[in-house]
Formats: sequence, structure tokens, C-alpha cells
Amino acid sequence: GGLTEAINEGVRRGYEKGYLRKSVVQDPFERVNTGDNTPAVIHYDIVPGDSLRLVVAPKGFGSENMGGLKMCKPSEGLEGAMQFVVDTVDRAGGNPCPPIIVGVGAGGTMEKATFLAKKALLRTVGKPNPEDRLAKIEVELLERINRLGIGPQGFGGVTTALAVNLEVYPTHIAGMPVAVNIGCHATRHKEITLQGRECQ
Repeated sequence: GGLTEAINEGVRRGYEKGYLRKSVVQDPFERVNTGDNTPAVIHYDIVPGDSLRLVVAPKGFGSENMGGLKMCKPSEGLEGAMQFVVDTVDRAGGNPCPPIIVGVGAGGTMEKATFLAKKALLRTVGKPNPEDRLAKIEVELLERINRLGIGPQGFGGVTTALAVNLEVYPTHIAGMPVAVNIGCHATRHKEITLQGRECQ
């Protein structure tokens, strides 16, 4: 079959063999469980080369429900964007099972910003954005979030977040979308790269 079908078959087998919780419903309103956690949410990024890189990031909705998106006005500037990130984490409180990883996406369009926020969660904890200016914003956001005092599991303390990862993208002159995607303390992902004939 095609790539989408192959990925879904892999998800199906993985969840069945691992006896993992069946968490996907076929329709958001009728709520009938699919029984095998498919279909997966899949994003593709076509790049040059003869390899195929697959990244799998299982994620629960305790943290997913706590994310947010704001279509900021350019006049709100960096401070307005940062305040939205901090406010989003503050509203989340202990719900996403802190200490958390905070993925932030800024720029693009409504859907691009949310994709960037999710993608930011794939970066290794402790690995700053390679652009120094953005790395400094990550540090400041982490400090401000940890001053909220939410702490592990929401019981108070100075470690609400372990990392803030920021990704940006060019955007329209009239907008400044900012999205936050929160990962719980168990934020995880696994990747593999298949070369040449392995991809067939």
C-alpha cells in the first residue's frame, strides 16, 4: 500500500503488541473507539535525498488539551507573544502533569504555528534553538514559567517546565500567530532513518 496506509498499519501493530490504551475515536462527536489507535495524525516534509526519516511521537491529551493559539497583532510584539505563552502555561496549572516541555511556534499562519509548536517538542531537552536570539527568548520564557510556582504535578515549586523550545517561520505583515503545545513530563519520541533500498 501507500505510505499513509503503511504508517497506520505500523501504529495498529505497535499498539496491539504493546497492549497500549486505545485512545482514538472515529468521530469527534459520536465517540466510537477505533480499537487500534488509527488513523494516526501524520505530517509529511518532502526533502531532497534518498532516505526516509520517520519520527513517532505518542502524546496524550492531558497535555494536548492545555495548548493554545493566539492570532496576535504585530503591535503586541515579542512581549505580547511571550505573555501569551506564560498565560497559557499558567492556565494549564497541574493538568498537563508537570514538569512539562513547552513547544512554541510563531509565524506562518494559524495551522503553521500550531505545527511548529508540536514540532518544537521533538527537540532534545537542553538543546537550545541554534539561533542565539531565539535561544535567549527560550531561556527567558523558561525562567518566567518556572516563577509561576506551579511545580511538579501542580503541587508547587520552582520546576514547572524543563524546557521551552521555540520555532519560528516567516509570516504575513498583518499577523503574528503564536501557538503553544505542551508536553507532559513523559514527553517522548523515537526516530529512524531508512536509506536507499531500505525505503522500498
